[in-house]
Amino acid sequence: MENILLIFICLGIGIGLQRVPAFPKNGYIALNQYVIYVALPAMTLFYIPKIELNASLLYPVLVPWIGFLVAFLFFYGLGKLFHWPKKLIGALILTAGLGNTSFVGFPLVKAFFGEPGLKAAILVDQPGTFVVLSTAGVFTATFFSSGAPSLRSILHKVALFPPFIAFVIAVGLLIFHVDFPDSFQGVCKQLGATVSAVALLSVGLQLKLGERSKHRGFLTLGLVFKLVLTPLLFVFLYRIVFPGTGLLVDVSLLEAAMPPMISGAILASNYGLKPKLSNLMVGIGIPVSLITVYLWYLLLI
Repeated sequence: MENILLIFICLGIGIGLQRVPAFPKNGYIALNQYVIYVALPAMTLFYIPKIELNASLLYPVLVPWIGFLVAFLFFYGLGKLFHWPKKLIGALILTAGLGNTSFVGFPLVKAFFGEPGLKAAILVDQPGTFVVLSTAGVFTATFFSSGAPSLRSILHKVALFPPFIAFVIAVGLLIFHVDFPDSFQGVCKQLGATVSAVALLSVGLQLKLGERSKHRGFLTLGLVFKLVLTPLLFVFLYRIVFPGTGLLVDVSLLEAAMPPMISGAILASNYGLKPKLSNLMVGIGIPVSLITVYLWYLLLI
């Protein structure tokens, strides 16, 4: 309940700060950079070395990868068919293709499944969602933000993306079964814990809820895809095509129904991919998802 309350408080503070003359109008830019350069890498360095590898991880880990791939094909195909601007296509892919599997996902999963469910949710989030964000997400943001980027320039930006660098280091530690000293782990945990609050403040600073958005139709399409079509896809995959049972599968299905990822919207905003639409996807998607996720839980579990 505290995490859900924090969502609304941080969004509200961000919206309120828009009316404070002393607060910089572009203050959200600094907050975005903090999330990308400090908080996300710290979270990656803390969690990934602690993952226990086994074959059963495929159910939760593949949720973000499949979800992002399907979103890419869906919106890229529609965009080409209806001649949408590249930045619009990129914004929809990044926001509808990446789920909020941690800040919203963790408290909801814990509420429905308890502590064992939370351990399963981390498998969706860390080797799944955050790795997709750091690799395919950056690749997508770079591709759709510029005219015709070369493969070399895209790979260069992916390689220099701070969370990706942290991921490479963390995977090295995981492979060799070592970790940082406890004191450094504590620092990483504390810095990583700031991701959600700071990111939500940034989103609130950019939300213009009173304005009529010319992207209202795209907002509706993006949220229907993320909150309805994506979980429906995984019900088909995990209950019919590759039928599975147990806690890992149940948690994976519920995580597939989570709203757009805050960090995905920040990445889209940083690359100039329809910032207003990207932030509306988060600002509207999170409150709506509190209802839709519960309905999916009643239907699936």
